Amino acid sequence: MNADLRQQLQPHLLPHERILWSGQPQQGLTLSGMDALLIPFSLMWGGFAIFWNAMVWFGPFGGVDDGGADWFFKLWGLPFLVIGLYLIAGRFVHDAWLRRRIFYAVTDQRVIVLRGGSVSSLDIRRLPRLDLAQHRDGTGTLAFEPGTSGWMAANGLNWWLPALASPTRFFRIQDPRRVYELIHRNAHP
Repeated sequence: MNADLRQQLQPHLLPHERILWSGQPQQGLTLSGMDALLIPFSLMWGGFAIFWNAMVWFGPFGGVDDGGADWFFKLWGLPFLVIGLYLIAGRFVHDAWLRRRIFYAVTDQRVIVLRGGSVSSLDIRRLPRLDLAQHRDGTGTLAFEPGTSGWMAANGLNWWLPALASPTRFFRIQDPRRVYELIHRNAHP
């Protein structure tokens, strides 16, 4: 385990608790199954927002003086443009930034997820669920609670930021089968 992970996890360990494994989610750009819908939607939203703003700022409607109504339309389109740009590219950058700040650990007593300033943990012998979803790139996601994978993760706006989909899962970790077996062995000694 590298020193940065140990430094992040150490303050959250119980007395006499031992770390058996630690890791982080896959770093960089990560696509999920939801992106099959989200990417076309974001391109349509963003494309329309760009078209709208181009028309009211620079197009045939941009120079019309109608007593201030043109400023209403110019300003009206800006929030939609910002949302469109975030959906097209910003959400990927935001998600990657969030995942750099997430740390996972399996101890002899718990599974732990550190996310920013918050800590989520579950007793390893009382996990409500232990599911493994392996991905084509060799990573895998371990879910520890019901409703934390797939379409069920669509609570709030977390469906477009995979890093926030569930507080108690290991998202796209390396060597997921080994971690799954480690948890299973320690959950049922």
